[in-house]
Amino acid sequence: MSVAAAVLAAGLGSRLESDEPKPLVLLGGRPLVAWALDAVMATDLRPALLVVGWRGRGVEATAPPGVAVIHARGWKHGIARSLRAALDAVDGYAQVSALCVGLADQPLVGAEAYRRLAAAHADGAELAVATYDGQRRNPVLLGRSMWPAARELEGDTGARALLADPPGGVAVVDVDCTGTGDPADVDTLDDLHAMEAEIEKR
Repeated sequence: MSVAAAVLAAGLGSRLESDEPKPLVLLGGRPLVAWALDAVMATDLRPALLVVGWRGRGVEATAPPGVAVIHARGWKHGIARSLRAALDAVDGYAQVSALCVGLADQPLVGAEAYRRLAAAHADGAELAVATYDGQRRNPVLLGRSMWPAARELEGDTGARALLADPPGGVAVVDVDCTGTGDPADVDTLDDLHAMEAEIEKR
């Protein structure tokens, strides 16, 4: 039994008002998606996937060795298509019993958040979500039993939509501690500037 991880980086990111795809916008001199991939690669979660869409070749070029790049068909129809592409990519790995999903526009989520979700799965959780200060955010872990329901999602509905009332319940994993990071999104230029300021403080 092992846990895979996927960083979803296929969307247009139109609210950012940038000519670059959002995953390639620089934070601290590095693309947003590189920060997200660093967190995954610092764990034992494998395979590690990067799901791309808009200007996918440019985003793909940021992937370090060991990351499998998946091109999401129909990415224009929302994040659900990216999630489906990630699930399809790991479905054939018999040893993979769960997929942990993060987003490219949450670059400060740390490796420990992924590790804690994987640990919850090892303890039997089929659906787990990271919480920061009591708020459910990403990453989210989906055990194989949840994959059929995840594949039914449409539009801009991601894995968190499955948390409402799942049959087996949700493992809520508290990641409020040093090393688990910050789940803040980069949706606008103001968000980006605020995150730059936060990095400089560190």
